[in-house]
Amino acid sequence: MITSTNLPENFMATFTDGTHEALVDTPVSYGSKFAGFTPPSLLEASLATCINLIVRVAAENHGIPLAGITVQVSLNTANKDEAVFEYSMALEGELTDDQRTTLRHAANGCPVKKILSGAVSFKDKSE
Repeated sequence: MITSTNLPENFMATFTDGTHEALVDTPVSYGSKFAGFTPPSLLEASLATCINLIVRVAAENHGIPLAGITVQVSLNTANKDEAVFEYSMALEGELTDDQRTTLRHAANGCPVKKILSGAVSFKDKSE
């Protein structure tokens, strides 16, 4: 569970899982200092880091000599009826085409990607 608490500064907040904490903010156009991640960028970060980790686990499990991976994600909201997560992976190391294919396929196992690919609903449990 993540808990978010406002800060005294305009539109800034922290969020925590009870162990780790980070700062979130809005863009300057909203009157903030833009001192932290924006909520949409956290969605991008969640997908990017999930893909990064699941590909590294797959490389380890398959004995693939992955030297590094960089994942970039952007959230395209140009179409108001559909949000599209666009991503790319840069795989580093002496990898065969088959190994690269295996690792690119492993990205489909990312739990965040699976969640975002399915139906999503919201339930307000406020008092």
